[in-house]
Amino acid sequence: MNVLLYGQVYKPNHRACLLEVLKAFEKEGITPYAYQPYWVQTDSEVQQYQGINYFTDFDSSKIDVVMAFGGDGTVLGAVSLVNEHEVPIMGINLGRLGFLSSIEGKVAGFAVKELARERYHFDERTMVHLETNADIFQKSRLALNDFTLHKRDTSSMITIHTYINGELLNSFWADGLIVATPTGSTGYSLSCGGPIVFPNSGNLVITPVAPHNLTVRPIIVPDSSEISFEIEGRAESYLCTLDSHFEAVTAEHKLTVTKAKVMTRFIQLHNYSFLRTLHDKLIWGKDSRN
Repeated sequence: MNVLLYGQVYKPNHRACLLEVLKAFEKEGITPYAYQPYWVQTDSEVQQYQGINYFTDFDSSKIDVVMAFGGDGTVLGAVSLVNEHEVPIMGINLGRLGFLSSIEGKVAGFAVKELARERYHFDERTMVHLETNADIFQKSRLALNDFTLHKRDTSSMITIHTYINGELLNSFWADGLIVATPTGSTGYSLSCGGPIVFPNSGNLVITPVAPHNLTVRPIIVPDSSEISFEIEGRAESYLCTLDSHFEAVTAEHKLTVTKAKVMTRFIQLHNYSFLRTLHDKLIWGKDSRN
């Protein structure tokens, strides 16, 4: 088995976890690969390990699993790296919240052992795909969390005419609009008042950002929907994002969001459940007064 060690920014609290993982790799006979832009940031104690293969461009033929060290932003980076290849990702949480990086760093060695013995399951997550006539997002037009449109360089709100399968849904007069997957429903959409949607529920969430009309609320639509947009505003360009990637678009650009043909596959240990994640990360069912 070949495992890619991936990260974005190396921090001192990564050291113990990486050393534990490398020792577990040796014991389990796993061949380590390292994402070079991350690995060059590590300290000498980590880099003393021999036999590690480095690369910057992802090659799906050589990698069986991507192990992402960090928080949810790092996992999104790994998703972008894997792109359409559907190589499974194991998120090791060395950050704060950790909705996507569900395996805590303190049990990373145990996670390697479970991986080697195939004691895990796949958690498949829906992504969205952007279709456009604009020369944008050339590396990838996929997003695991969300697609957004947002005002740019002005305090004026924008109008986003939104269509479902060609039929007008609403003209949102707002600061922006989010189309979130079930995975992204616990991210930006949630902070803007959107609902939490269970993974694999077969839905997408359309959430306005600071809408002018108080009657406008988030809406859940089937993930089989084709969602298209027309933008109006005083500015010459607007902000368009796919997860952490962003580009400028204009009113002339055609933008359509659909469910992607591929899915992101996360490796989860057998004690994982989405409800437990909600309890742990959102502190549900706990009295914070204690």
